[in-house]
Amino acid sequence: MEKSSSERVLVVESDDVLRSSIVGALSDAGYEVSTDYREGMKFVLKFSPDAVVLGANPPQLDCCDLLSEIKGSERTQNIRVVMLSPGGSVVRTRGLDLGADDVLSLPFDAHELLSRVRWQLRNRHAIEEFRQQAHRVDENRNAAQQVVAAVCEEQRTLRVGRKIALAIVGVAAVAFLIFYHRTQQQNTRVYAAITRLKTGALTEQELMDRSRRALGHVQNDPSPARDSEELQLQKQSQDLRSQIASSGTPNISALQNQLSVVEERLQRLEAGGRIAQTIIQTYEPSVCLIHVVVAFRERSTGLRLRYEGVTNTGEPATDEHNNPLAGVTGRGPEVHVDILGTGFLVSDKGQILTNHHVAEPWWDNDDLKEMMDQGVDPVVIEMTAYFPGIGHGISMTTEKISPDADVALLKGNVSGPKIKEVAFAEGDGSAVSGGPVVLLGYPTGAEAILARGGEETIRSIATATKGEPKAVVEELARRHLIRPVVTQGHIGDVLPDKIIYDAQTSMGGSGGPLFNSEGKVIGINFAMVRDFGGANFAIPIAYGKSLLKAADNLRR
Repeated sequence: MEKSSSERVLVVESDDVLRSSIVGALSDAGYEVSTDYREGMKFVLKFSPDAVVLGANPPQLDCCDLLSEIKGSERTQNIRVVMLSPGGSVVRTRGLDLGADDVLSLPFDAHELLSRVRWQLRNRHAIEEFRQQAHRVDENRNAAQQVVAAVCEEQRTLRVGRKIALAIVGVAAVAFLIFYHRTQQQNTRVYAAITRLKTGALTEQELMDRSRRALGHVQNDPSPARDSEELQLQKQSQDLRSQIASSGTPNISALQNQLSVVEERLQRLEAGGRIAQTIIQTYEPSVCLIHVVVAFRERSTGLRLRYEGVTNTGEPATDEHNNPLAGVTGRGPEVHVDILGTGFLVSDKGQILTNHHVAEPWWDNDDLKEMMDQGVDPVVIEMTAYFPGIGHGISMTTEKISPDADVALLKGNVSGPKIKEVAFAEGDGSAVSGGPVVLLGYPTGAEAILARGGEETIRSIATATKGEPKAVVEELARRHLIRPVVTQGHIGDVLPDKIIYDAQTSMGGSGGPLFNSEGKVIGINFAMVRDFGGANFAIPIAYGKSLLKAADNLRR
């Protein structure tokens, strides 16, 4: 992967041989590298690196003054720091506690070092992108406040000129008629925009096409990338053993060190696979697909929005721009939007944790904001949870919404089926940078489930349901085809209000549980930076536990 000239790495290492090896690996990968750190923070500010590779000398850890300065300064705290340590797990843990973003054991593997640096830089870029988006939201909010202030000032001016306005009442009447006409046109556009959000019924071919695309993103194998890496490491281990066994091979010590590193990585990978299988066996039945049906109600009349009419083929009538038309006086069916998300059982009282934006899909949704401003309110008319192994849906209601995070608590009657509630992680050390994670959920919604069933299943379900969303999900449940997708990854960063990780997900995976290596839930998936994979975000489970506690207190 080619690096841009702006990606700079500062190498701080006192050992000449080791420093030369690090610089060579980074330079060959295309990074701009410097080893000049004699002036400490003064040079850091001048060079402005994206990352720092920092050598550690246990037990003194004399590198840590510079590390503390970098992470303690607002100007440099976003620089990613990868520490190299010849010590064991205790020293690596101490390095992370002191603020390093990652710690790599010595002797190091050049490929692993580059992989760690690339991940840290991707992580940094993702966080910067997220912050820029938040900054733009703040700017838009400030602009809106300025508009409101200007309108208020204009209203005060109008009050002063009330007598003048009375003198031209005839003109005002004409202006009112024009305004009313434009308002009606605006409402028509708003209603048409709502209907464009509707997923609607799909034809058999559309279902098959979407399912094929979903299969390209979400494979049935929980971690194909992990299997590929495991095979490569096994081959590398065999090659190193052969070299060591051959007579006359120079530098046996270096080969043995490389073999030790490869074997350690292979053991970690195999352990991660066993952890994932344990989590799947234990908690797959506890992770449900949530189907939410949203209708729209005019605020002034309380009437539901309906299609103006339907054609001979059953399709909604459209305007000259091919937008489906809707209104409170429509004679067609109600306008509905179908939303799919993920949730997981957290108590024997039938309580399920998910995202706020799953329970109330209009929350923080820019597509619906204009419509709500025009007096059209969305309302949930149906919410159903579908658990693996259960041939029917379970009706759900929203019990409580978190005021602090994108978390919601649902409740339904799950007393019949025996479903195990998930276990929560305890303590601040349950989620650490670099730690392995397993994510369960339903990315791409029903399409990925259909894709796993094969084309014959897709064709059969499409024919039986005519592509109607609720009927499709119910048919999947009846056939016991609903089960979550499992992906694996690692934690990139742990912040007070979010966990950043790289396990793959997509739309529909919102609300899924994020497990640590102990098989305990540490977070609730809620957002992603890229369409699939990349840097994803989970809300720490502490927010979910607080919401659960608040709901229990209300019942007492």
